[in-house]
Amino acid sequence: MPGLVSLKTPPDTPPLQIQIPNQESSSDAQNPKSRSPIPKKTPSPSTSRAKPSPDRSSGKKKTPEKAKLDDAALDNPDLGPFLLKLARDTIASGDNPAKALDFAIRSSLSFERCAQEGEPSLELAMSLHVLAAIYCSLGRFDEAVPVLDRAITVPDVARGRDHALAAFSGYMQLGDTHSMLGQLDRSISCYEAGLKIQIEALGEEDPRVAETCRYLAEAHVQAMQFDEAEKLCQKTLEIHREHSEPASFEEAADRRLMALVCEAKGDYENALEHLVLASMAMIANSQDHEVAAIDVSIGDIYLSLARFDEAVFSYQKALTVFKSTRGDNHPSVASVFVRLADLYYKTGKLRESKSYCESALRIYVKPVPGTTSEEIAGGLTEISAIFEALNEPEEALKLLQKAMKLLEDVPGQRGTIAGIEAQMGVIFYMVGRYGESRSSFESAILKLRAGGEKKSAFFGVVLNQMGLACVQLYKIDEAVELFEEARGILEQECGPYHPDTLGVYSNLAATYDAMGRVEDAIEILEYILKVREEKLGTANPDVDDEKKRLTELLKEAGRVRNKKAKSLENLLDSNSHRTKKEGTKRWAGFGFKS
Repeated sequence: MPGLVSLKTPPDTPPLQIQIPNQESSSDAQNPKSRSPIPKKTPSPSTSRAKPSPDRSSGKKKTPEKAKLDDAALDNPDLGPFLLKLARDTIASGDNPAKALDFAIRSSLSFERCAQEGEPSLELAMSLHVLAAIYCSLGRFDEAVPVLDRAITVPDVARGRDHALAAFSGYMQLGDTHSMLGQLDRSISCYEAGLKIQIEALGEEDPRVAETCRYLAEAHVQAMQFDEAEKLCQKTLEIHREHSEPASFEEAADRRLMALVCEAKGDYENALEHLVLASMAMIANSQDHEVAAIDVSIGDIYLSLARFDEAVFSYQKALTVFKSTRGDNHPSVASVFVRLADLYYKTGKLRESKSYCESALRIYVKPVPGTTSEEIAGGLTEISAIFEALNEPEEALKLLQKAMKLLEDVPGQRGTIAGIEAQMGVIFYMVGRYGESRSSFESAILKLRAGGEKKSAFFGVVLNQMGLACVQLYKIDEAVELFEEARGILEQECGPYHPDTLGVYSNLAATYDAMGRVEDAIEILEYILKVREEKLGTANPDVDDEKKRLTELLKEAGRVRNKKAKSLENLLDSNSHRTKKEGTKRWAGFGFKS
C-alpha cells in the first residue's frame, strides 16, 4: 500500500482572518469575504501578565459589596452597548486583549439580563459574536465554540432578514472556529446551515450567495469531497456570469477553484481550460502577479499531463514575474523552485532536481519578513517528498521534523501536523524503524480522530499503514483491528473495487492467515482474485501472486499449520518491497505523494 503526506493546500487561497463583527453595519454579515477555510496563524495568547491598574495595585480582592454593585449594574440597559463599544475599541487599539475580553463578557451578560422574555435580542447575538471573536484572537478556540453555539440560537429566522442574517453570520463564524480546530466535518455542516439561511433570506441568485458557495466549496476541497465542491463551483460560476461583468475578478476566482477541483479529479483538460480563461481575465485587469500565480497552476497541469517543456515554460514565466515584483528571496520564488525540482526528478535529471531543492531551502532557511510559519512548513514538506524520492530518507525526515516544529504553536494546524506525522511514519517504515513508524502513525490517527476525520479515505489509508507497522512488530491483534477499520472506511469512501480497498483486503487476509483463521483468509483471497481477474486480466502479476497465495492456503486448509509465521513473513517482504518500489508515485488526484 502506498504511503501519505499532508493534504495539499489549495494554491493562492487567502488566509482566514478573525473579524470583529460591527454592530453598525449589518450588511457585512450578508457578504462574507471569500476566505479559505484553511486556518492561518492568529495571535497567540500572551504569557506575560498585564500590569495591574491603579485600583488593583494594592492587591486587595474586590469586596462582596462591590461585587454586588457591579452585578446589579448589569441590569442597566445602557450598559451593554457601552461595554460592547469599549470591547471593540480595545481590540482595535491592540492594547489589552484581556481587558477587551472582560468588556465583552460583561456586555453579553448585560444584554442577556435586559432582553425581554420570549423576545430574541439581536444585540445579544452581536455581543456573543464579538466575544467569540476575541476568544479566537487569543487562540482560545475551544472556549469560542459554546459561545457561538449560544449565539446561533438567539435570532429568530422567521422574524425577517435581520434575524436571518444574524443567524447566518453566527453559523459562518462557528464554521470558521471549527475549521481552526481542524474539525472539517463540523465546519462544513455549519457553512451548509449558514448557506441555507442566506439563500432563504436573499434568494438563490444573489451575488453574496455565490461568495458563500465558493467558501463552502473550498472547505469541501480541503475535506477531499470533490464532487460536492464541483457542484458549488458550477453554481458560483452561473451566478457571477449573470451578475458580474465579463472577465471579472469573481469569475477568475471561481475558475481557479474549479480548475483545482478538476485537477483533483484527474480531469486535466478541463482544469487547463478554466485556468486559461482565468489568466485571460487577470491579463485584462492588468494583474501581473495573479497571472504569474495562474501560470504556476498551468505548469502543474502540464506536469500532470507529462507535457514537460510546456510546464517548464509556464514555471519560468511565473518565476520571472515573482523575482521582479517580490524579490529573489520570496517564498513564491521558492515554491516555483520546488515545482521545477519535482519536474526534473520526473524527467530523470536528478542533479538539477536536487539543485532546485537546495535553492528553495536557502530561501526557507532565511525567509523575508512577513513569511508565515505555514508557508515555510509547507515548502519543507514538499521538498522532503522529493528527497524521499531521491532515496535520501534521513534528509527527508529532518525536513519533516522542522516543518512539524514550526507548526506546533500555530493554532488550527492539527490536521496538517497529522499529515506530516503520517509521512514520517511512511519513511520510518521504509528504513526499517518500525517502532518509530507505529508511533508516528498512532499520533497522526489520534489527531485525525479528534478533528473529525475518521471517515475520510485519507484516514483509512493511514490506518492501513499503521497496521503494516504493527505487523512488522508482530502486534498481530492490533494490526487486524486497524485493517478491519480501514476496510470499513475505504469500502464506504472508495468502493470495494478500488485498489486501496483491495490492498487492505490483501493485508487482512494475510494477518488472518497468520492468526490461524485460514477460512477467513481464503474467503477474502477468493474475492480479491475474482475482482483482480475481472479488472486486470488473468496474466497480470498481481493476479498471479494472489493465485499462488490462495493455492497454498487451500492446500493447508483443514489441518494444523506448522509454519504459520511463514505467511506473515511473506506479507512483510512483499509489502516492504512494494512500498519501496512505489515510493515515488504521485497521487495527483488527491494532491499528496506516497
